[in-house]
Amino acid sequence: MNKIKIPKSEFELRIQNIRGMMAERGIDAVLIYGDEYRKENLRYVSNVWTIFERGALLLGMEGDPIVLCAPEGVKVAEEVSAWPDIRLLPEFACVTVPDVIDYPLAQYTSLKSLYEEMNTRHPVRKMGIAGFDAMSYDLGCTLRNAFPCELVNINDILFKLRLTKSEHEAACLREAGRIAECGVRAVMNADIIGMSEHQAASIGEAACRAAGAEAMIFTLFSSGERTETIVGRSSGKMIEDGDMIQCAFAVQYEGYVSTCQVPFAVGTASPDTERVLDVLFHAYDRGIRQLKAGNPMKNMVCAVRDYFAEQNLSEYDVYPPLHGIGCAEAESPYPDSNTETLFEAGMCANTDISLFGLPGGSNRVEAGFIVTKDGAECLTPYVTECCDRWLSGRNR
Repeated sequence: MNKIKIPKSEFELRIQNIRGMMAERGIDAVLIYGDEYRKENLRYVSNVWTIFERGALLLGMEGDPIVLCAPEGVKVAEEVSAWPDIRLLPEFACVTVPDVIDYPLAQYTSLKSLYEEMNTRHPVRKMGIAGFDAMSYDLGCTLRNAFPCELVNINDILFKLRLTKSEHEAACLREAGRIAECGVRAVMNADIIGMSEHQAASIGEAACRAAGAEAMIFTLFSSGERTETIVGRSSGKMIEDGDMIQCAFAVQYEGYVSTCQVPFAVGTASPDTERVLDVLFHAYDRGIRQLKAGNPMKNMVCAVRDYFAEQNLSEYDVYPPLHGIGCAEAESPYPDSNTETLFEAGMCANTDISLFGLPGGSNRVEAGFIVTKDGAECLTPYVTECCDRWLSGRNR
């Protein structure tokens, strides 16, 4: 069976698209930065994801891209990189220590020599940088000193290219969604009353890893009053009968992240808790009907927020109910009630329908979707199944 992944041909197409936009803007070369946390752009163009070191891709108008990394990560880069030309920079070593680390076997290049090399192929008068906002101030200054040309921010190029997904990207998100569902199902099917939040969260994380997760980008787990934390990590709190449970798993597969979260309570829930769940599921049902190509994004946001207003709960609605997904757990688009931009086929998004601070507890509904010509395909259909079961049970 063929592994679901991004093929080399798609990385080549991405480079072609970037060069096309470079030509339109008169940009001669680009440097696309990434590290362990802000990984999305570098992964998108090279498939490289560093661990505690920095990385980048250097691209001119001619020749193959050059992948830049640090000594400890070079073997990993060689293993996963879409491009064979890999160089080492001392400036890209471990990000968490101020010390200069001695790597006696490292064969370094320099940013100055890389600039000179590129300049001999094609004069570099203007260079685009993606990731100035993600790198340290010191590294930014080093780049400015090393490249004696005009430097411009090209974050928008990467955001634009990543906005709609190919069939291969959709397949990776679909697989990430399947895995994330495994984690939520495992927790919901377990008897977690009397466990600590740490113990309960580990059930889902183990299930995700066993199902093929490349990485757990985050786990959100809180219970009872701790659900008010909005993005709370698990704690040593013991889970009690009737507790609202907020449990979300953001799973990465081949560089793509899907998140799954079903709001639920354990044991005998109070009427206040049941009301929170009821409102969230009704809002989810209304919101996802607006996910279709050609529909203004604001319609989805308004469908959710108008329902909250009908229920006199607007004061508990703390942020918009939808955001994009892809190489990052949250990326463009991130619409609000004024966003006129239309959904397009191939866009991928995640519901983030939430209420925080109610007497019955706080929670959200997170499910991934691929926008299609006729509507939207759910990447985590278990969420919709749970919603439908709840609504059908309440309507009997």
